[in-house]
Amino acid sequence: MRIANDRRQDEFEISVVPLIDVLLTLLMFFVLTTTFVRHSRMQVTLPKASPSPTVNQAQSLVVVIDRQGRFYIGNTQVAGAGVDALKQAIAAAAGDKRDQAVTLRADAMTPHQSVVTAMDALGQLGFTRLSIATTPDQGTNQP
Repeated sequence: MRIANDRRQDEFEISVVPLIDVLLTLLMFFVLTTTFVRHSRMQVTLPKASPSPTVNQAQSLVVVIDRQGRFYIGNTQVAGAGVDALKQAIAAAAGDKRDQAVTLRADAMTPHQSVVTAMDALGQLGFTRLSIATTPDQGTNQP
């Protein structure tokens, strides 16, 4: 009997091409089967706000919007209408301190456009620290 010591050594090689093919197939499957949200048919339910630490009101500029969409800086009503009058009133109240916090307090029934106008005016003036004041939700806490 002859025992051969000169066995051929097999070279093992891992081919990644089939692995890439499987991954691309899975990727295509997930892309094609994903459902996309259609915003035009989606009903919006506004979130409730939970209590959170508040910004120090003494150091922040407070912009108030009432139910009719009138603007107030602190307790002073803004004379005139539109974004330009609001910008002038905010600039006069804040001076050149653009890094201070701004609290936006809007009535729950105020028109959405009034809130956007106030945010636009603050953004055009260079304010970056904006907080929107809310009341705490007293309802049931759901996960």
